[in-house]
Amino acid sequence: MSTGVQPNANIQTISFRRPTNKPAAESIAKPKNRHGGLLQDQLRRAQRAPWCPSWSAALRILLLIRVAGAMYTGIQDCDEVYNFWEPLHYLFKGYGFQTWETSPEYAIRSWAYILLHYLPVQISATLIGPEKRPAFFAVRIFLGIVSSLCEVTFYRAVVDRINYRVGRYVFFLLLFNAGMWTASTAFLPSSFAMYANTLAFAHALEPPGTENARRTLFATLAFALGAVVGWPFAIAVAIPFVFEELFISGTDKVTSATRGSWYFGRWKRMMTAAGVAVLLTVPVVALDTLFYGKLTVVPWNIVKYNVFPDSQRGPELYGTEPTSFYLANLLLNFNVIVPFALFALPALAITHRVDNKRLGERYTYADKSSPYTLLAIRLAPAYLWLAIMTSQRHKEERFLYPIYPLICFNAAVTIYLVRGWLETAFIAVTNSPYKASRSTLFSQFTLSVVAASCILSVSRIMAHWKYYHAPMSVTHALEAAEDELPRIDLSLVEEWGLRLCVGKEWHRFPGHFLVPDGVRVDWIKSEFDGMLPGHFAETGRRGGLLERVKGTRVVPKDLNDLNKEAPQLYVDVSECDYLLDLDFPLHPARSAHEPRYVADAKTWERVECQPFLDAAHSPLMTRTLWMPGEIWQRQNEYGEFCLLRHRANVDKKEKAHMVRGP
Repeated sequence: MSTGVQPNANIQTISFRRPTNKPAAESIAKPKNRHGGLLQDQLRRAQRAPWCPSWSAALRILLLIRVAGAMYTGIQDCDEVYNFWEPLHYLFKGYGFQTWETSPEYAIRSWAYILLHYLPVQISATLIGPEKRPAFFAVRIFLGIVSSLCEVTFYRAVVDRINYRVGRYVFFLLLFNAGMWTASTAFLPSSFAMYANTLAFAHALEPPGTENARRTLFATLAFALGAVVGWPFAIAVAIPFVFEELFISGTDKVTSATRGSWYFGRWKRMMTAAGVAVLLTVPVVALDTLFYGKLTVVPWNIVKYNVFPDSQRGPELYGTEPTSFYLANLLLNFNVIVPFALFALPALAITHRVDNKRLGERYTYADKSSPYTLLAIRLAPAYLWLAIMTSQRHKEERFLYPIYPLICFNAAVTIYLVRGWLETAFIAVTNSPYKASRSTLFSQFTLSVVAASCILSVSRIMAHWKYYHAPMSVTHALEAAEDELPRIDLSLVEEWGLRLCVGKEWHRFPGHFLVPDGVRVDWIKSEFDGMLPGHFAETGRRGGLLERVKGTRVVPKDLNDLNKEAPQLYVDVSECDYLLDLDFPLHPARSAHEPRYVADAKTWERVECQPFLDAAHSPLMTRTLWMPGEIWQRQNEYGEFCLLRHRANVDKKEKAHMVRGP
């Protein structure tokens, strides 16, 4: 308590100080040691650290990019449409396309995973209304938020556990990367596995130790979540983590006398965490059993189909790719950082030889794990996953999604190690650590690599938007509000019985979420002779999930797992009111089943057409990247992706409606 007298006034006041039991020096929080990670700076250790955004600041920045991606990214994979967006649409509206994978006869798609996305649909329907387009983007924004939370947690773990410079590189590589732009908001199990793996690695980056049971449990749960709910094969990414938990001492000091009890304790802890993780299968199996109408373990069905197929079945029915496929895809999405990512382990070995203090040798003790071992284990999952996926004949770009953040991490570590080599070489030449600490050469090197990757990624993102976004934009023209486009009265659509047809562009159809409610979508015959999706058994539009279960349990008669064509799924083109088609006027394909509908102006009227890149007749560089300027654009050739209106059919329905009256 203290007293005081106000000047020039005969007034006394009393104030109270909150007592404290801690000395003043201890009451001030100590800043976190920015040199406490596996990788150690050798220069400028006492200077102010470069800018690294806090968790909250990084989240806000990431959210801006991910929400933008949710709004503007196209759908890259038709499996995303037919195996996930269409079942979700069925839960929402009671109709949609069904693939053989969601038939109870095969059951290799999880309704539990699809149901996770039903919440944003319902939120959109409650706040905005029953329109489908807002629900579509609500789901995408939800995915972008989930991805942002996982990414920023991973980034801060890299800052705290590896090195703040490496963390900063990771942040910017994740932020602008073209692969992350697509994968972060994709409605795919491989994207869900990416979220889970990213979160798991945020915990796995912590050093293993007897007192760190939290690391074991949280990382195990996250890895298991990605495998059980998402994609079962993603559990392979956890193999180095499990090896480290069982055999690497980490921060534990293990002697020959205590090794046996140490092994027992580690194995017991790992088995306990795995046992808890297995419980995740209970709600997943329960939900899938409910929707399929029989006991269903979808993760096992996926493994059985892909790993143990018979001679007539298996993933290879849907195409095979050469060994170079994934390398080409990585170069498209990760550009200049691919060599850095693939060179991470060799770079670590070189660093051990030429710059061995870089990994905190001053902090190692006898009987504890080398920091080189710990970092090598953290770099290994990307190599392991690439080896497994490359060995498979059936390859798809989305199969690499689970390790996209790890590719950025490996590349960031290599960039940092190469920077260390430059510092070592500079000191060896100048014999002056002081000059090295003042030089901008090293920061210019890292800036040039990260900036080049970001610029090329933005160029790739723009290429996707400019060259391939037409299917989503054109489909929206079916209900567009622009004055120059015919506007369909959505309240009358169902009464009119309009039919939208898709032929050879079935793999670019963006799904029922972007088609007005009540418009039926059907297939017309094209040169494609494989299995196309059928229709779910329709249930009441206003029915809830229990009503939908009646339809998900129905075994469709027309679907098979042999990729054999089902002609009964086609309608005659004369029955179509609208048609989605792609035309390349400079290089028209001539086929009895794929005529140039756009050229038949007497039958078909253009509602909306937008440019679509003719990749087969455009140079590699200009079709891969987008740059402003007419010179660059003139190198490419374009077709037209069009929404066409059947003049006679629609006019007939308009007249019939006018006779009946509104």
